[in-house]
Amino acid sequence: MVTARLFIDGTWVEGAERGTVEHKFTGEPLAELHHASADQVAAAVAALVRGQATAGLGPRERFSVLSRAAELVGARRDELRRTIVDETGFAHRDAEGEINRAIETLRLSGEEAARLTGEMVPLEAAPGVQRRIGYTMRVPVGVVAAITPFNSPLNTVCHKVGPALAAGNAVALKPSAYTPLTAELLVEILLEAGLPTSLIALVHGPGSQAGQALLIDERIGYYTFTGSTEVGRHIRATVGLRGAQLELGSLSSSLVCADADVDTTVAKCANAAFRKAGQVCTSVQRLYVHEDVADAFEAGLTAAAEALTCGDPRDPATEVGPLISEPEAERVERWIERAAERGARVLTGGTREGRVVRPTVLTDVDAAAELMCRELFGPAVVIRRFEDLDEAIAEANDTPYGLAAGVFTRDLHRAFECVGRLHMGSVHINETSSSRIDLMPYGGVKDSGSGKEGPRYAIREMTEERLVTIAY
Repeated sequence: MVTARLFIDGTWVEGAERGTVEHKFTGEPLAELHHASADQVAAAVAALVRGQATAGLGPRERFSVLSRAAELVGARRDELRRTIVDETGFAHRDAEGEINRAIETLRLSGEEAARLTGEMVPLEAAPGVQRRIGYTMRVPVGVVAAITPFNSPLNTVCHKVGPALAAGNAVALKPSAYTPLTAELLVEILLEAGLPTSLIALVHGPGSQAGQALLIDERIGYYTFTGSTEVGRHIRATVGLRGAQLELGSLSSSLVCADADVDTTVAKCANAAFRKAGQVCTSVQRLYVHEDVADAFEAGLTAAAEALTCGDPRDPATEVGPLISEPEAERVERWIERAAERGARVLTGGTREGRVVRPTVLTDVDAAAELMCRELFGPAVVIRRFEDLDEAIAEANDTPYGLAAGVFTRDLHRAFECVGRLHMGSVHINETSSSRIDLMPYGGVKDSGSGKEGPRYAIREMTEERLVTIAY
């Protein structure tokens, strides 16, 4: 059994306590996990403060490190894939997607490091101002704390660590306790790529312990977090005026209009609903389908779900693996059962074997059922028929969340009507709510959080803008 240790002040060290990482399909012990004490977290931050002040990298050096790290991720693909499959339960194709996107995210972060700049300020355009110029520059915030989730153990970590390093900061990384091994591999890769050991720390442990120790440490200048809205609120209340990017809960919807290409839309929605066993914050959970195409769409999505191979993610043929834990699989099964008890029709799926829940398609779900009003984080999707687009938009908006939505239509007027009225951080036309390209700005509104991921946008948030004026 392997060991997941801490990386503090340039050294791999043991933690104050021990935990266990399970294999997500078998439930057997996969690794021993070392938990950081509050004192160890404080020591890690102190070392990062020193490192950022004395061993900072220039833009060209940041570009070189991050570009080389992207190459090394590709070179260690097989090891990363095995690790991701074992500690997340993701199918091979989902693990491959993580790796390919992480390479792109690191590459983009390196490129942005090389072109980070401020702007000229036209001071002499102001009345009475002569012989004075002004410009802004971007300077690092110092230390960034990255607190990352299990459902994207490599690429989301790269989306936080990559821009933080590109901006010239040091990074304290606390990955999910479900997926510490992938994060450890990434730290190894960054060090091999030439990152000074004083610019990164890796701490493991429960959020109430290691996470809280990071939150109360005022030497940290910025926080980037992906997780629940409840934890996001606690972070915001704790860190006060310090900067934070919070990617929180969601209840994603996509709208399928009468003129949509049904076959293409079914294929995209099946992938968006069931990849990573539905454990994606933008997974399609509610599908609003126009009555004119609903019969064909329901038949197509049901067939697509039934065609998916479920089971052991170590088998390359598997397309849908287990959920992250047995209790989570049991919860998803209960929500489906309760929806059926309230009158929902289960078109396919709804059964569970261990941690694996069959891809599930439901219709006629009561509006008060959990599947309609709470984030599922599992492989089930609800089809809601509509005739009036206004009503479908209103229902899609009628949630505390606002991360992303998809709209399928060939009518430009209808498309832009939806863009203007859907209260979301992103609206994707002829793509699902789960569409994401790593260079784009990504973030939500309302209870889905604040701030943006995407290397170019995150780097600006992880720097401070300083104005410089010169009279001559």
